[in-house]
Amino acid sequence: MNNSTAQTGARRLHEQLLNWLLRDAYPVWADWGFDAEQGTFNEKLTADGPVRHVPRRARVQTRQIYAYSKAPSLGWKGDPEPLVASTLEFFVRHYRRPDNLFSTLVHHDGLLADERAELYDQAFVLLALACCQEVLGPRAAIVDMGVGLRGTLLSMLRRPGGGFDSGPGEPPPLRSNPHMHLFEAALAWCAVNDDAGWRALADELGELALARMISPVNGAMYELFDGQWRPLPAGEGQAIEPGHQLEWAWLLLNFDSSPGSRAWQAALRLYEIGVNHGVNADGIVVNALKHDLTVQDGAARLWPHTEWLKAASKLARLTGEARYWQDAQRAAGALLRFLENRRPGLWWDRISADGKWVEEPAPASSFYHIVCAIDELGAQLG
Repeated sequence: MNNSTAQTGARRLHEQLLNWLLRDAYPVWADWGFDAEQGTFNEKLTADGPVRHVPRRARVQTRQIYAYSKAPSLGWKGDPEPLVASTLEFFVRHYRRPDNLFSTLVHHDGLLADERAELYDQAFVLLALACCQEVLGPRAAIVDMGVGLRGTLLSMLRRPGGGFDSGPGEPPPLRSNPHMHLFEAALAWCAVNDDAGWRALADELGELALARMISPVNGAMYELFDGQWRPLPAGEGQAIEPGHQLEWAWLLLNFDSSPGSRAWQAALRLYEIGVNHGVNADGIVVNALKHDLTVQDGAARLWPHTEWLKAASKLARLTGEARYWQDAQRAAGALLRFLENRRPGLWWDRISADGKWVEEPAPASSFYHIVCAIDELGAQLG
């Protein structure tokens, strides 16, 4: 298959995904997915409507701000501004702590449910603040909030040996996943703001990943590390997640796409691990690999397929190689399988190791992944 044919196939699949997003998903999550009484988003939807009165995670509210901030540029004709503005106001009022960090969980009515501040959630606050400016504009209050939170993270959670603690006073293991999303947020801020502090943060996190977090033995990104950024041995919680290999590959290519650079070489290896070892015979990305890159957990989630699509389409555009457009087609086709045979605008989120869909409400947390993948595929297709 030549490059033009492969790209044409990817374009057709992008049209299917975008039509689903604009026709089905954005409307249903703006309606059933939004709690108009409280002015914030619901956690989950079923075919009959929202799962009401469950505690609401910080990461869901900030991810939904991201998703609807992208809606106009993707072509949605609805009005995202009241959704974004209301959710941001609710979020700042109910999740913000006196120390300027944000709590992880509140009840549906805004009462505090879990006051812990996790690095993972702070990263998504920064991402939401960067992206909401696409709808709300570069308001001084939003920019100041982002800069203020960045300063708080540097003063409260930054480690002398590099990287950040997972939360105030939280001991190792250190975790790669929150750093990945903080890297994502810093890069998002670099795209909308010329404050040199954002580039400095992105550079620090990119260098940390390349120098300390990616294994020099097999080129993989592990999940858990000791206080000196050495991967913990195999055991509870430690794994090589194909989805994270692909997500890190995409981020490193956004960070430095110069052919032959350290970031480029690391991204290609991470992509190879994710696809060659993490995609099963049915074209599904499994949850986890062992240290020898054999399968540890053969079940699957929706979100790794969005990361595969992002990384494949980015590499296709950068290299001009048809094989990456073919991979983008495979990833888009796999993602569409998660969207089929459900109420329009909802999705399956998990597949068991024996290939059966897990019947459960559609979680709002996955919408951010879907929107980002459709946006990235469209951008790389031009």
